[in-house]
Amino acid sequence: MINFNSIDDVLNFAIAEEQAAIDLYTLLAEKAVNPAVRKTFEDFIQEETRHRDKLSQMKEGKKFTLQPSEVQEMKISDYTLTIKPSLDMTYADALLYAMNKEKAAFKLYTHLAARTAAPELKKIFLLLAQEESNHKLHFEIEYDDHVLNED
Repeated sequence: MINFNSIDDVLNFAIAEEQAAIDLYTLLAEKAVNPAVRKTFEDFIQEETRHRDKLSQMKEGKKFTLQPSEVQEMKISDYTLTIKPSLDMTYADALLYAMNKEKAAFKLYTHLAARTAAPELKKIFLLLAQEESNHKLHFEIEYDDHVLNED
């Protein structure tokens, strides 16, 4: 289990996770054969960059308000196989991969929030979990609209 001794430790971990996602999506976008998949990965890069930048701003002391809300859950990723990233993946596979990645990040941050007694850390973990859940929903909607509802 990861040990965090400070809010900076939490933020450094989260920033590193976002950067790892940026690096992976950049590699996949550069190597993608299918233009739609390349565009999807480029969109993921922008989204993860916004996350990383927001976390960096939090580390620098900028305050963000957490608006508690229940994020809708379509649960598409609950009924699909885990997709491994590949350079020739289809658009549908890229969306499924992103859904599962966001789901895993949500579970991680939710688990960390439940395991900490520090209110500041719990708040940050819950904020991160909510962000990941929102991203998963975005990918689920895209999958529903453009894969499941194809004519």
